[in-house]
Amino acid sequence: MARSAPGFACSACAAPALKWAGRCAKCGEFGTVNEVQAAPNSGLRASVTGRTPARPARGVAEALRAGPIPRLPTGIGEFDRVLGGGLVAGQVVLCSGPPGSGKSTLVLAAANALAEQLGRPVLYASGEESVEQVALRASRLQAQNPGLMLADDTDLAMVIGQIDALDPALVVIDSVQTIASADVDGRAGGVAQVMEVAQAITRIAKSRGIPVILIGQVTKDSNVAGPRALEHIVDAHLNLDGDAHTSLRLLRSIKNRFGPLEVAAFEQTDTGMREVVDPSALFRGEREVAVPGVCVTVTVEGNRALMAEVQSLVAPTTSPNPRRGVSGLDSARSTMLIAVTERAAGLKLYDKDVYLATLAGMRLTDPASDLAVCLAVVSAAHDRALPLEATAIGEVALSGDVRGVPMMAERVSEAVRLGYRVLLVPPGSTARVNGRAGSARLIEVPSLSRAISAAWSAK
Repeated sequence: MARSAPGFACSACAAPALKWAGRCAKCGEFGTVNEVQAAPNSGLRASVTGRTPARPARGVAEALRAGPIPRLPTGIGEFDRVLGGGLVAGQVVLCSGPPGSGKSTLVLAAANALAEQLGRPVLYASGEESVEQVALRASRLQAQNPGLMLADDTDLAMVIGQIDALDPALVVIDSVQTIASADVDGRAGGVAQVMEVAQAITRIAKSRGIPVILIGQVTKDSNVAGPRALEHIVDAHLNLDGDAHTSLRLLRSIKNRFGPLEVAAFEQTDTGMREVVDPSALFRGEREVAVPGVCVTVTVEGNRALMAEVQSLVAPTTSPNPRRGVSGLDSARSTMLIAVTERAAGLKLYDKDVYLATLAGMRLTDPASDLAVCLAVVSAAHDRALPLEATAIGEVALSGDVRGVPMMAERVSEAVRLGYRVLLVPPGSTARVNGRAGSARLIEVPSLSRAISAAWSAK
């Protein structure tokens, strides 16, 4: 049997290479290019003879008659919201996030709640901590249900043996990068090992109908450690992140085959992760007097509308290169919006530092916040406050035009619910809100210059 010549591949991104190199040409990581032996090649052509499938193909109408997918709520409302209503039998969920964000704490609480709800065992297999360490965290979280079973195995065969012995209602693996298979060469956390572990656990989950939550480590670039194919294998990918200087944590669904993309807010406390049912209250300031340089907008995370406050500071400087500081917003887009505002409002900012930030460490990537950013800069530059009851929603183009944004009805409804009565919106928005504005006044502004005039005169 002939064996092909050995080659080289990167252990971080699996990119092939013709020869050894100190740095991967694709991902740029150092010391990750290693020699790999190709699989035996028999020289025979692959068989093209088909076999009778175990489950014949079905029509769409027949498949839909099965009804909605049954859900298994964990008991943590915001966690279930991000999952689309709860776990699904055989579903594999990847939960990632930076160190210390609270991944293990949140999933451990969900596992305990599910064990208490169903009265069946739930397996929590940790490859990073011992059973005693996990038990101490569980005690701090008041997660002491007898059905919560802990294991500290790092061998894949041992983990599968635990699943065979318990037949659990849920399996949690913390983390997938610490589990290794004796049948595959390479270190734990390498490309081959992560793929083998993920595929083996996925096969067990699908064949036995057991939901599985894989906790994943991330790199310094906030990407899931290991092969990118791991995110394709799983049914849902949840990411838990937040500012390291605050206790607020946002759980986002990046991928979900069984539901829409959603976001949930949690507060990290000494006794675990506390649900924040109304996160809009966290991302906007409560004040009795209007402050210059502040404008409120409505962003959308998944299907959820959230209020967000944009703050700006414009200060004179003697430096030949004025600074543009940005926190919580995209730097390149913020620089563009400052330039558009400078032209539309007739401002001279070449001798001034401009700072932009969001409240509570929220990250704003929604183009609907453009108008609020521009108005905050104008307010700070003129040292003139915008009305407290006003909010701005809209995308600003390089020409200064205000463009429409999706889900306008949901945005307006959230602003009205929180007491905002003057809404600066793009043209055509009144016909799109479906009567959700109530007593609030919608002011359609076709351009940034018109929006500035309307903001000063809004009452």
